[in-house]
Amino acid sequence: MYSATSTIWVLLGAVLVFFMQAGFAMVETGFTRAKNSGNIIMKNLMDFAIGSTIFWFIGFGIIFAGSSSLIGGIDLLTQGSYTDILPLGVPKEAFFIFQCVFCATAATIVSGAMAERTKFISYCIYSAIISAIIYPVSAHWIWGGGWLAQLGFHDFAGSTAVHMVGGVAALVGAKILGPRIGKYTKDGESRAIPGHNIPLGALGVFILWFCWFGFNGCSTVCAEGDEIIVSMGHIFSTTNLAAAVATVTVMIITWVKYKKPDVSMTLNGSLAGLVAITAGCDMVSNVGAFFIGLISGFLVVYGIEFIDKKLKIDDPVGAIGVHCICGLSGTLLTGLFSTTDGVFYGYGFSFFGVQLLGVVAVFAWVAITMGTVFIILKNTIGLRVSESEEISGLDLPEHGLVSAYSDFSMLPVSLIEDSKDIYMPSISIPTLSPEVQKEKVEKELTSSHKISHITIIANQSKFEELKAAMNKICISGMTVTQVLGCGVQNGSTEYYRGSKMEIHLLPKVKVDIVVSKVPVEKVVETAKKVLYTGGIGDGKIFVYDVEHVVRVRTGEEDYDALQYPDEKCEM
Repeated sequence: MYSATSTIWVLLGAVLVFFMQAGFAMVETGFTRAKNSGNIIMKNLMDFAIGSTIFWFIGFGIIFAGSSSLIGGIDLLTQGSYTDILPLGVPKEAFFIFQCVFCATAATIVSGAMAERTKFISYCIYSAIISAIIYPVSAHWIWGGGWLAQLGFHDFAGSTAVHMVGGVAALVGAKILGPRIGKYTKDGESRAIPGHNIPLGALGVFILWFCWFGFNGCSTVCAEGDEIIVSMGHIFSTTNLAAAVATVTVMIITWVKYKKPDVSMTLNGSLAGLVAITAGCDMVSNVGAFFIGLISGFLVVYGIEFIDKKLKIDDPVGAIGVHCICGLSGTLLTGLFSTTDGVFYGYGFSFFGVQLLGVVAVFAWVAITMGTVFIILKNTIGLRVSESEEISGLDLPEHGLVSAYSDFSMLPVSLIEDSKDIYMPSISIPTLSPEVQKEKVEKELTSSHKISHITIIANQSKFEELKAAMNKICISGMTVTQVLGCGVQNGSTEYYRGSKMEIHLLPKVKVDIVVSKVPVEKVVETAKKVLYTGGIGDGKIFVYDVEHVVRVRTGEEDYDALQYPDEKCEM
């Protein structure tokens, strides 16, 4: 007999874990550069699509189609009944889709660490291999009745089975692939390459945190009985507490270490706590969850720095620190904080030893097999894009996508590609009569009015005051642009994910003014009085000569083009 409650619970978990793909996609996109956004979205889409197909074809069987120590069995197209392994009251296909989305999660972790320089075809191939062989074999050891399960290894929802598998594959892949161009100096010093959209990355973390309640909570794969109902609430509680503590911990560490709380690293801290608690969320107390979150907060900060600065492995999103280091440590910490078998509760080191053996075995399995896969790809079809493709961004050469943000381009893509077909209506452009032109030339020969272009770079906070001051001296026309820049001081020293930013660009406002009637000296002096504070970064003023001015609407030129008859101001 099937249980509607348990089946709906399992399917709800499958939906939430599937939605984690959106979270991973947002985190990876936000933490990398805009020129690769389309490529990253495509990879996150395709690893789920390819992984789902491969897992149905062979992966599910390798995990559950037998109870031997090393491998389940070969069940092409998942045709077996699996009655001996199904959770009580849950039909096969509900359990299958639940396991399928977990497999896809392991595959997508690799994308972030190898972002911005991996060939798309190579990514599709190794993602398929992870879903077909790498993940299913180790998942069988842990969840399918394999040798680790027989020893008593405990990984409730996948700190090792899912996250460490993806994290180790990311570690090996990023090492073999090599760093992005410009990531390290000739002396080996790490350079910061900031992500282009931190709010998008934050949205991804919120999505992942939300979905993790399904990732961990629904891994009970049952919703019947008082004991299970109590366990469900407990799992939700420990999951949330570990994530929250890790987030606060990372914020404090980066605040002390870099003098300001690092946004992207703190977001990684949330994920670190979630990954670490996943193995033992059902068997540690809230106190244990607190300490697991606290420890994972330290590990993710110093782990990411160690990988970046000591190992010289370029991981744009911190996937290795979050999933490999915290997945491994969370599994081991379960051996310490388990209320039923843990060292800190007086049960000795037997259970901890099994946990240690499990992470070592899975680490070795993934490192050896994925290392082989990456080396084969590197020496056959190639693992990395060309230098020119990497510099231009992968969106265009890999996918024919001019920009993932086309509405922010200076010109719509259609105008660039189809300019020959654009209809331009005929219009009458005002021109000056020969007599007026002659009079104008004679006037210019005797005129002392000089046309000048003044560019003012100033702090944004001073703009309204500057605008009012310019209006008082009869400057009614100006062009204002929001810009980023720094002077010879290279801006204030800032850090991004532990790496010092060589040039820190600060938000400024650029004001362009063209004058003829109003003396340049008056404009400059007025601007100086308004902008001056005596501190670094007050801004600069540039003055250029202008050869020719045309007012498009009337056809007036030079001095006349800059005059407005109704101007009333203080000269």
